[in-house]
This record gives sequence, C-alpha cells and structure tokens, in this order.
Amino acid sequence: MKKIITIIGINYYPEDTAIGLYTSQLSNFYNDIGVEVNVITAFPYYPSWRINSDYKLKKTFFYENINGIHVYRYKQFVPKNPTFLKRILHLIDFSFGTFINIFKIKKTDAIICIVPFIGSVFVGKILSIMKRAKLWIHIQDFEIDAVSDSNIVGNKTSKNFIFKLLFNVEKNLLNSADLLSTISSSMIIKLQNKLTIKKEMKLLPNWVDVDLIKKEDYTTHKYLTSSKFKILYSGNIGEKQDWDFFIKFVKELECHDDIEIIVVGNGSKRIWLEEKSLDFNNIYFYNPVEYSELSDLLCSADLHILFQKLDVIDTVMPSKILAMMSSEKPSLISGNLKSEVSTIINNSKAGKYFDTDSINNILDFVYQIKSDKLLQLNYGKNARKFVIENYSKTKILNQFNDNFLNLIK
Repeated sequence: MKKIITIIGINYYPEDTAIGLYTSQLSNFYNDIGVEVNVITAFPYYPSWRINSDYKLKKTFFYENINGIHVYRYKQFVPKNPTFLKRILHLIDFSFGTFINIFKIKKTDAIICIVPFIGSVFVGKILSIMKRAKLWIHIQDFEIDAVSDSNIVGNKTSKNFIFKLLFNVEKNLLNSADLLSTISSSMIIKLQNKLTIKKEMKLLPNWVDVDLIKKEDYTTHKYLTSSKFKILYSGNIGEKQDWDFFIKFVKELECHDDIEIIVVGNGSKRIWLEEKSLDFNNIYFYNPVEYSELSDLLCSADLHILFQKLDVIDTVMPSKILAMMSSEKPSLISGNLKSEVSTIINNSKAGKYFDTDSINNILDFVYQIKSDKLLQLNYGKNARKFVIENYSKTKILNQFNDNFLNLIK
C-alpha cells in the first residue's frame, strides 16, 4: 500500500531560498520515490515579505497540484514591516488557516512539522491524533530562542513573561513528538535541554546539491562581471546578521578601488542597509536570483562573507554556508566562536571564522586572499570536498527516508 506523508511548514515552493527550498526538495524527493505527499503551507512571501505576484489574486484557501504533490495553501497576513508583534500576528494567522486545512487531509501515515514556527507543531499534533499518524518534528531553527536573544522585544518585564509562556508551550509540544530531528550537533544539545522526557533525536543536516553548484560548469553571472576582487553576500537580509559590523567592513574597504562588495538578497533589513550604504561607492545591491542561477552567482565571487551577531549561538545553522562552500570559493565568516559554524569552517579549512570584534584580522584575511591565488584555490577545494563528503543532497535525503520508514513500521 502506498505510504502517505503530510508536511506542514510556512515556507514552500516557489520560495527557493532557505527553509522553503529544503522543504520543497524534501517533498519532491518523497514524491519521486513513490510516497504520496500532502503539503500544508502559506502563500509564498519570503524573503521579500510580500506575497508572490503570481498568488496575490488567488482565493484565501487555495489548492494546487504541483507535479503530483497536493499543496494546501492559506493566504496569511504578511506585514510590510515585520516587527515582533506583527510577526506574531503573521504566525497566528497562518496557524488559523493551517487548522482549517488539516481537515482536508483524508489519510496520512506521518506528519512532518517544519520548525522554526512552533505553531505548526500544535496543528500537526491535532492532525496526528485525528488520523492516528506519527508526529515528526524537524527543527530548522529555534525561532523563539533567536527572537529572545536578538533583543527585538525591548521591555524586559513583558519579554520575560512572553518568552516564559512561549518556551513552556514549545516544551510541551516537543515532548509530544514521536520523532525529533534537527540540523546540527549543537542544536541537538539545545533540543535535549528543552525536553522533560528522554527521546531519541536524529541529526539530519541541511544538504547541498553539489551537482548543481559546481565551478566546472558555471558562467560568469551578470552581477559579478567586473575585473575587481569581488566579495559576495547572498541570502536573507534579516535580523540575525550583524549589519552594523558589515557597514564598518564596507567603510574600511572603500579606499581600495580594486575591491567591490555585492549584496544579493531581500529581507526585513534591506531598506535600512541600503540607506546606510548610500555614501559608499564600493557596494552594489541586487535582488535575489532564481535557483537555476545560483551556481553562476556563487561561483563568480572571489570571496563569500557572512557576519553573524555575537549574542546568537547556534539557534540556526545557516544553510547558505553549504552553498557557499560547494562553489569552491573561500568563505569569511564571523560570529560567536562557540558556534557550530565556527567548527565546520575550521575543520574543513574552507576559509576563516572570526570574532566580529576582530576587524583588523578580518581585513588582513581579505588582503591575504586577494593577493594569494593559490591560497584562494586551496581554501575553495577544501570547502567543496567537505560538503561532498558530509552534506550531499542524495546522502541526507536517503537518511530522511530511513527515518520515515522506521517511524511508520
């Protein structure tokens, strides 16, 4: 008998970055191996924080069949300026629509709830009881931790009350799962600390399609055609990156006419970042590229950068790092030295990881990479070798299927 899986998550195709990309590829994988797939999701909105133009005129509850996958969407509230309270309304509204959509699922063997959004787990639990199905929680991001750490909520009294309540809800929902998985070893430890019931947890990291992103097949991307040394940031322009340090970095490099910085992406901080960068002549902003262009974009850079906030440790394992490494180009990453990303960069010898207070050391690394082509080449080869051995798409998705079969047997 054909197995059926239902995936609940706010991000899905045609979103082709971050969690939306991974959820879409996971669904396609199960569909390709003969599992019937239901997806309960939102209208596409990320990372621009506005509903995709192709979906704006669709009905509030919208069903579509995408290559055999049953997709149930709800047109959720999407704030133009995603403050903390507006994000809460955004997620509550999605929960309402998702609750309605679960009654459209006639049968399922398992439900995978994709977290960061813990509300999807609440709805997934109801569906699992209704259909006597297994509940699998896969954690891409500890969103409550990330918001708590980032000081988005200013009032200390209200912050303590709100997050105490949210963490209690999160704990109870996590304890109710039949299977728990997450994307990094340090997130496994964080997850263990949240539980009051001992449970087995699976490490199922994000993956990279090393056959798509590879230097041998790329064509110079239209955003990176100059002969200058090209430093690229590609991804979400949001709250978790240290944009104040980024501005400092750009300013320090402005005196070098042969270096340019390219930012490709969208997100809640993009307008702010562009305004802060108006006086600089060494930085260029572009909109996100199609997934099919990603290899050309990443492989056209000379150096990839990612500056993370010091006070956010391992609430997320940035998936963009794997794509950066697959491009066979070196990476310059900063953040908390206790981060798992630090371990990966240092173990792979794919570039350098710094404390963001180390501006002089970071600049020295840029100059070193720029002047030493052999070093640049070696870092790049190390990076690609590491992701092929540890994070290839085929390897990780087969691990997902092994866990699914064990869960429902």
